Amino acid sequence: MTPHDIRHAWIARDELALFDLRDEHPFAGGHPLFAAQLPPHRIAIEIERRVPRKATPIVLYDDGEGLVDAALSEIRALGYTNVSALDGGLAAWKAAGYELFQDVNSYSKAFGELVEVRRHTPSVAAPDLQALIDAKADIAILDARRFDEYATMSIPTGTSVPGGELVLRARTAAPDPDTLIVVNCAGRTRSIIGTQSLINAGLPNRIVALRNGTIGWTLAGQSLDKGQARRIAEVAPDQRDEARVKARDVAYRAGVRHIDAATLSRLAGETDRTLYRFDVRTPEEHAAGHPAGFVEAPGGQLVQETDHFAPVRGARIVLADDVGPRADMTASWLAQMGWDVLVLEGGFDGALETGSTALPARGPEGRYKRPYEGTDNAAAAMQAYLDWEYGLVDQLARDGTHGFVVI
Repeated sequence: MTPHDIRHAWIARDELALFDLRDEHPFAGGHPLFAAQLPPHRIAIEIERRVPRKATPIVLYDDGEGLVDAALSEIRALGYTNVSALDGGLAAWKAAGYELFQDVNSYSKAFGELVEVRRHTPSVAAPDLQALIDAKADIAILDARRFDEYATMSIPTGTSVPGGELVLRARTAAPDPDTLIVVNCAGRTRSIIGTQSLINAGLPNRIVALRNGTIGWTLAGQSLDKGQARRIAEVAPDQRDEARVKARDVAYRAGVRHIDAATLSRLAGETDRTLYRFDVRTPEEHAAGHPAGFVEAPGGQLVQETDHFAPVRGARIVLADDVGPRADMTASWLAQMGWDVLVLEGGFDGALETGSTALPARGPEGRYKRPYEGTDNAAAAMQAYLDWEYGLVDQLARDGTHGFVVI
């Protein structure tokens, strides 16, 4: 396929998985918007999870490293019937004058920036939040990252509430509508999406993002906590019911549809369309029991790392959640990102599978060091990362393939 063929498929929303075979570090140096990274040594481990339909169009490329031919043979040997190379590789994409996006999870991050611009998502600067903490103001700081990221380093007094859980658990964290809710992540995307989730759901509190997350906090010369473990384990029934109603309304506005088990069975039987099935609850809940065929994808991370979980652009996605708000809120964002996404009603009353379904973790080889993770990042690298994020909305406009909408 030519670069023009790829762009046409994205604009037409045809199914296509475009895989970059390079290591994560060169991939982060520049790649097409909806490309996903898949190094050759991970093909046998990841391909069947990430591309569940064997007839899915798959296109491979590198940047002259000679990785494509062997990968083509390996994927075809695994039973995939529509695998091809990007004609001319990444060099041809560059020669055509098409956009290259840096970093990882780029289109999710670009979407987050678009949300902030379109919705004017409110935020607070790190020094101002520090002053509120020092004054013991009535605030609730909710960390929207994975729990392990929060435990590594966090904003003082913050509580771990991963992004997909926010609408379900925020009222427990801040039952008084006069409490200021501050949502943070390491950089920008999950705090923007988390803040806007609560605003979209109509919580009565004033809600703001921590501007630039822990990066902004560190650049302001302020200290982070380490090793914290504050979580919200239980939600009262009335708060759960309120969250269910609010999240369902947001999903409705985003055009999300709900299906029953019989409809899911029919969709799973369609051979001409890729179907992803994701359980968007916490990893602990998923391991304790999940509907057959549904894999672990906590809602906040699914929105943040969509290219990893669902590299087949144009596929159909079904989400499961035994309570409801997590699936509805996650679906609302995926729909705005151009996905055909549905929510399963029920599905937890029959026999459930147990255990984690997460892919085996990748090792450190070839990994891109994110400027927003850990505690040893150079200030220049963190500032350069923020500057890159600020430019993503303009880059989306130049690229012209995304099809995002913001409700």
